[in-house]
This record gives sequence, structure tokens and C-alpha cells, in this order.
Amino acid sequence: MPAKIGVIYYSTYGHVGQLAEAVQAGLEKTGAEVKMFQIQETLSEEVLGKMYAGGSLKPKYPIITPNDLKELDGFLFGFPTRYGRAPAQVSAFFDQTGGLWASGALIGKFAGVFTSTGGQHGGQETTAYTTIPFFVHHGISFVPLGYANAGLSVLDRVEGGAPWGAATIAGGDGSRQPTETELSICTYQGEEFGKHVGTFVRGKELA
Repeated sequence: MPAKIGVIYYSTYGHVGQLAEAVQAGLEKTGAEVKMFQIQETLSEEVLGKMYAGGSLKPKYPIITPNDLKELDGFLFGFPTRYGRAPAQVSAFFDQTGGLWASGALIGKFAGVFTSTGGQHGGQETTAYTTIPFFVHHGISFVPLGYANAGLSVLDRVEGGAPWGAATIAGGDGSRQPTETELSICTYQGEEFGKHVGTFVRGKELA
């Protein structure tokens, strides 16, 4: 039985959406059953209009619910950083999972993070780091990216990504788009995460 893995993301301007689909491509290489989800927008159309955003009001994929997590073996969360941590929309979703915590429904599952920041040092590491407490309280194992991908060691140009997870740099005005290197790191993260979770699922079946 293939591992069931969710790619769950929130994207204000579309950058993280591009990363999510690159992650999906990597997961599919492992034979995993991949389910794409988006996180519910909480800002109004008026506010998003003033931000020159709003694509999140027209989701391309189903909106994630807490119960969807129970059906998955693992999940990769993607979202832009807000001051070095998850946006309010993501925190609002996490806050809805109290019932899952009370029943221990997510114990033994796996998770990883990918993100987007405005600048090189805008929170690519801290965004993952500050999300780990959510995983810990649910008994979810965090799977880091590490440094095995060569794109994470590039020094002759500006690229996003960290051992905590794949990332892109959107620029202060959102004009910079994910590079080929950044997207390849996303695909790599998906593939490695898929292998990791797949190995665990196969092992459970043999137990």
C-alpha cells in the first residue's frame, strides 16, 4: 500500500503554490498517493485587495480540514513567513486541531515544512523551527531536509532553501519568482520525504 501524503499550503501571492507543486512532483516519484490541500484564507477580499493579493480566495485545491490529517501518513506544510513564523491563517488551522490532540490521532505521523520569505535572512529557518512545537505536541515526527541537495550549498548566486526545508525568496515586493534551483530543491524534498514515509508505512505492514 503506498504512503498517503498531503501537501498542505497557504499562498498569498502564488510563490508557495509553485513550490507546493514542485514538492508534489517529487512525492509522486516515490509512488506515494499525494493529496493537495490549501489552507483557508481568513482575510477579507477588501484587505487582500489593498495588499495586491487575493489568489488565496480562489483555491485551486480543496481546503484542508483537521479530519483530513487523520487519513494521511505524513504531510508537508508550505506557507510564507510572517516575522519568522507561520502566518495567522496557518495558526488558525493549527488551532482547530485540538480534538485530534485530545484523541492522539496524529501520533506517529510525519511532517516537514517549506516556505517563502521576502529576503535572504527573512526567516527561512525560524519559520520551520517555530512550527516544530505544533508537531511535538501532536506526536508528529519532523523530517528535516538536511544538506544532501547540492542546491543548498550554492555560493555564487542568491538562492532560497535551508536544511530545515525548501524555500524561495520572493523579494520585498513579491516580484522575484522561484528559481529552477529552488524548485529542484522542493522536488528533492518531496522525493526524500516520500521515501522516508514510504519506508515506515511498508515496515508497519510487515510488522
